[in-house]
Amino acid sequence: MTSILIIDDEPGIRSTLASILEDEQYRVYTAEDGIQGLEQISRKPIALVFLDVLLPRMGGLEVLEKIRSTWPAIEVVVISGHANVDMAVRAVKLGAFDFLEKPLSLDKVLTVCRNALMVQNLRQENQALKKNSPHQKKNEIIGKSQETEQLRDWIKQAAASDARILICGENGTGKELVARAIHQGSSRSEKAFVALNCAAIPDSLIETELFGHEKGAFTDAVSSRKGRFELASGGTLFLDEIGDMSLSAQAKVLRVIQEQKIERVGGEKTLDVDVRIVAATNKDLEQECIAGRFRQDLFFRLNVLPIYVPPLRERTEDIPLLLFHFLHELGGAHYASDPFDLDADALQLLQSYQWPGNIRELQNLAERILVMHAGGIIGAETILALLQQNPGSLGPSLRNPGEPDFFSNFSNLPDVSAIMKLKYNEAKESFEKGYLEFQLSQYGGIISRTAEAIGIYPSTLHAKLRKYNIRTER
Repeated sequence: MTSILIIDDEPGIRSTLASILEDEQYRVYTAEDGIQGLEQISRKPIALVFLDVLLPRMGGLEVLEKIRSTWPAIEVVVISGHANVDMAVRAVKLGAFDFLEKPLSLDKVLTVCRNALMVQNLRQENQALKKNSPHQKKNEIIGKSQETEQLRDWIKQAAASDARILICGENGTGKELVARAIHQGSSRSEKAFVALNCAAIPDSLIETELFGHEKGAFTDAVSSRKGRFELASGGTLFLDEIGDMSLSAQAKVLRVIQEQKIERVGGEKTLDVDVRIVAATNKDLEQECIAGRFRQDLFFRLNVLPIYVPPLRERTEDIPLLLFHFLHELGGAHYASDPFDLDADALQLLQSYQWPGNIRELQNLAERILVMHAGGIIGAETILALLQQNPGSLGPSLRNPGEPDFFSNFSNLPDVSAIMKLKYNEAKESFEKGYLEFQLSQYGGIISRTAEAIGIYPSTLHAKLRKYNIRTER
């Protein structure tokens, strides 16, 4: 939950503003003067400060200077009942995000709050992009199978070129990791790698996300903003799930590819951009073109260097390496002091499983092992029980009608329907109980939130809690 601090010597202002922000699900702290406010900032993870100008003990503008010099990531909105142009200009020059005049407007407060936090998120995103540069983090492709070696060769060849790339593969196979590895090995590695999930952005916002906007372009556009093409200029723009992009947005992207120029929403100035586009999709774009859902001319523009990322079931030799990589990465010191190992049956089970969620599902399994297994040798019954701990699939009794049996996800394992099922049934209840207790602790014992998180009805969760005599205390 985002934390906001209100520094104002008027109790009525503090109370009213806190009530408004708490209704928007922000965590709100208050302080009656600048000294008290600075002390709270030093102890709490504050994201945004509403700061009065006239304060006892230390003036508001002096507080602003100290915040900007000591905690530059915090955004500050200055408020005053004695505002004038000179004061507003000075506040902005000192680093204030905006200046509001009392009496405060509800709509204005919420708009400025959202915009300030959005700018802060963009700044953090840019910092994260820098941390992901080759000097800060190495994007490893884990595995030794023939399929993985082939993938590494494709990445190396693609990185040496500046051609556009289309990465294809199922969900969870690591397409963004491949894109980052290509960028890291390219001549653009010193510049930004900017990612955009096309499926996650509403069609009404995609143009602003891609091309940015000018101040006043629409109601909430209180300042100009760069889009992803500008942020990636000189570097790489990764367009994930491009098969979900609308036809109108596809036409605009096609134009940028052809001209290497953009115009911000609401702007008239044409800007040059130098961007290498790497796109990814889990769809068959050729079939999407035939169906009229994807532009054929854009497909040909993107598909200069196609790269296929194989699903985990096609590179089973990599599964143990990937599992131990995730255990080490997620477990840290805990894993180093109490490492895990797999017995032969567990290894056979892992390599016979079809992994419908691919690498993402394997990573989830590693997290479950770290939470619910004490270390040492991991047996097949443990793996089998934890594989079933997926949302909405705590056990065969919770499957939806018509849903395929869990054991249909295995191949080349003749005894899975007999011996393994027997082992599973012996271990299932203890793991299910532990899983439910863990999930309840994550959601503060709230039945409705826990049930939603694991994908079952609250009534079903209540029945399970009664079965295992699990008590919830809040």
